[in-house]
Amino acid sequence: MTAENNGTGTPPPEGDDDPFAYLYRQEGGAGGSAQQPGVPRRSYAQVRAVGERQYGAQAGPSPQAAPGQQPGSGPGLPPHQPNAHYAAPETMPGGRAAARRQAAAAGGGPGGPRKNRNGLLIGAIAVVAAVIVGIGAAIVFNDDSGKQSQGQSDNNDVPGQDEDKNPKNPKDGDKKPAKDKPKPTGLPSRTDAADATLAGGATKQTEVAKAQSAGGAYVGGMDKPGASVTWTLKDIPESGKYTVFVRYGVPGKDADSTLSVNGKQSDRPLNMSNFAGAKKGDWEAGWAETYSWIDLKEGTNRVQVACGDSNTCDFVLDQFWLKRGWVK
Repeated sequence: MTAENNGTGTPPPEGDDDPFAYLYRQEGGAGGSAQQPGVPRRSYAQVRAVGERQYGAQAGPSPQAAPGQQPGSGPGLPPHQPNAHYAAPETMPGGRAAARRQAAAAGGGPGGPRKNRNGLLIGAIAVVAAVIVGIGAAIVFNDDSGKQSQGQSDNNDVPGQDEDKNPKNPKDGDKKPAKDKPKPTGLPSRTDAADATLAGGATKQTEVAKAQSAGGAYVGGMDKPGASVTWTLKDIPESGKYTVFVRYGVPGKDADSTLSVNGKQSDRPLNMSNFAGAKKGDWEAGWAETYSWIDLKEGTNRVQVACGDSNTCDFVLDQFWLKRGWVK
């Protein structure tokens, strides 16, 4: 959109598009009315001053002001005529009160958009408050649930764990106390002499019948000095007095031997007389039993029957066994 002309009816030169040219251009040109000298052109749309026209006024040529007079003054022009496009609220029927009622009816007065905005603000605040309350409740309930679960876990005893809630780490160097080995309550059962430790020419034999050892085996060769049979006694329950029994055989004549306990010889030789009353040379009928009182210690002990230099050593050995105390 460009200015109409320069008041001469001819288009303005290119680049002379001055939007404020109407203030000083003169009306003229084809189809235009002559502009009075000295009076500037008002506008292309004939903009009027405020109050120049009233509602319902008939359109007509605006009276021109004389040279040197301002528009809206002078003869024939009433001052401050109302504009056709504007009317102050106090000029409307009913005055300002009616204007306020009209504005309220249009949604711009009390109870209108301001009231609606207040309601929206209150609703938003209520929503935010509800969200905050919900988050707080969730945190509280979750915390209580965690505490309850922890309490249940603490109250459940782990099998094999003591009441200490912080048991020591096995890697800390603490060793478990060794379990006490149960003490034996019984004595060793009968032991075959052939299963004991043989030395000095003692040998396992089976020629003489009626031996009670397994397989009829017994220990012979006990007619030479230095021959011995050592019986190892394990797990003796307690130290004290015991009686050792020996089953032996002689060929119808008396004999004796040396008895030692844990390497200590007895003061008296072990008696191996012909208690069976067998005839001389009859080994099979010469089986008998003898005993000796000894002292043993708790645990392992060794009892030895040997042929010493001062002994009569023509005998064989079948079995050994023990009894508590000094008995017969």
